[in-house]
Amino acid sequence: MILVTGAAGFIGSCMVKKLNEAGYFNLVVADDFSRDDKNKNLNGKLLNTTVHRDDLESWLEKNGHKVDFIIHFGARTDTAEFDWSVFEKLNLGYSKMIWKFATQKNIPLIYASSAATYGLGELGYKDDHNIIEDLKPLNPYGRSKNEFDKWIFQQKETPPFFAGLKFFNVYGPNEYHKGRMASVILGAFKQINDTGRVKLFKSHRPDFEDGMQLRDFIYVKDLTNVVLWMMENQPENGIYNLGTGTARSFLDLANATFKSLEKKSEIIFIDTPEDIRDKYQYFTEADMSKLINAGYKTPFTRLEDGVNDYVKNYLIKGEYY
Repeated sequence: MILVTGAAGFIGSCMVKKLNEAGYFNLVVADDFSRDDKNKNLNGKLLNTTVHRDDLESWLEKNGHKVDFIIHFGARTDTAEFDWSVFEKLNLGYSKMIWKFATQKNIPLIYASSAATYGLGELGYKDDHNIIEDLKPLNPYGRSKNEFDKWIFQQKETPPFFAGLKFFNVYGPNEYHKGRMASVILGAFKQINDTGRVKLFKSHRPDFEDGMQLRDFIYVKDLTNVVLWMMENQPENGIYNLGTGTARSFLDLANATFKSLEKKSEIIFIDTPEDIRDKYQYFTEADMSKLINAGYKTPFTRLEDGVNDYVKNYLIKGEYY
């Protein structure tokens, strides 16, 4: 049995779909299941058991012997949330409970870290364990992810296999429920349908033109491919970046969205809000050498191809993956 936490969320539900496609159906999925719009992400998926996240610890005490692998994606991911107690409970306490259980019961574990741990990228974007203590995340969400990464390396005992994956800018189906935290592509799609144009932030740095701020955008189907490969191959324990290794501009992303809708690009630039201007990242790009050296060979989806699949096969049709 495979446990997937955060299973009703964007990435978690796509992971459940990927597992189903690979022939894994004996799944126990955990989440809060309090939102009908979010629960739609699990419609049609083949599962064994659902467990409310608040009941997971007691469920594991009774049924943990049935679990063969854990994929822990459950977390509060709101980068605009500044109540540390929320992250302390959901991102640190919850994750530590799962880590301790996996260690005690000798169960392999993959968990979601985040590229938000890198802050402004002062130390680069290399998944080097030696820099984790010195990273300076820009918000409580990133801090919570980095605090857990730091904590695991302080533990004398570990699960038999573990991998913490630093997700970069993930986009793709099943994020309808995410509101302001959804990918820029979903936002662009809505703006184009509503107004015929897309708003992007101006650059407030002389070394970047408007719209040329760069991010490492990774299609969620590529992400789930990597997780499945890690589950089945179990490379060396540690922290791994999970992006594409190629930074692309927001202008590229917006133009790709227009092209997928077969519309002419119309983009206007607005000021970056002053309250986030000094924390705004102008460049992120995952160093993917560790994953590649571990044996992962599948190419990552080009931004234009990922956007085209997402827009035409999901957003236009209102479909789920």
